[in-house]
Amino acid sequence: MTGANTREAIVEAARSMNALGLNQGTAGNISVRDGEAMLITPSGISYASMTPQMIARMPLEGDSAAEGPLAPSSEWRMHRDILRARADVQAVVHTHSTYATTLAALRREIPSVHYMIGIFRTSRIRCTGYAPFGTQALSDLAVEGLGHAHGVLLGNHGMIALGESLDRAMWRAVELEALARLYYLASIAGEPVLISEAEIESEIARFETYGLKSPK
Repeated sequence: MTGANTREAIVEAARSMNALGLNQGTAGNISVRDGEAMLITPSGISYASMTPQMIARMPLEGDSAAEGPLAPSSEWRMHRDILRARADVQAVVHTHSTYATTLAALRREIPSVHYMIGIFRTSRIRCTGYAPFGTQALSDLAVEGLGHAHGVLLGNHGMIALGESLDRAMWRAVELEALARLYYLASIAGEPVLISEAEIESEIARFETYGLKSPK
């Protein structure tokens, strides 16, 4: 992707977050690695009126200011630090989806209730403690909570999904909300039966060649 194409893709993905019910208003944010920098959604702009030119560019290292006509998302620290820590990640999607945020408010991790948890390369989606939005403390919790996984719940806040591309980060965001909904509803009905650690490890290996593919 060129920088211009990436900016267009970010705007399209941001609008999709709300259309898919993954987010409300301007609460979520998206970033994509761009060489030694990242492209990230601006702060406080409705997705309906957002344009590619509004997407901010920030270096991943150093203290240089963001480039662009608008301030970057208030969660830029979290996006920057995840991309710094995870060379395998190209895109970060953060949303306040209903069921994931409900579990985050309950401080409940998502256990292995369904094999699709394997796409996150973990047998459980952790839930972090709470820290105020936009702070270094929240960023530190997010990086620690993710570890080597591709998804995490932020205590009393929302969720993060990662991807080797923006399409795969969005795919995981949709699946994370689906897992959260499934676990929440199953917990109301009774005690969910969990898939064993060994079985999930097998599924993780299978997902190396299965799941969303990027078009050639």
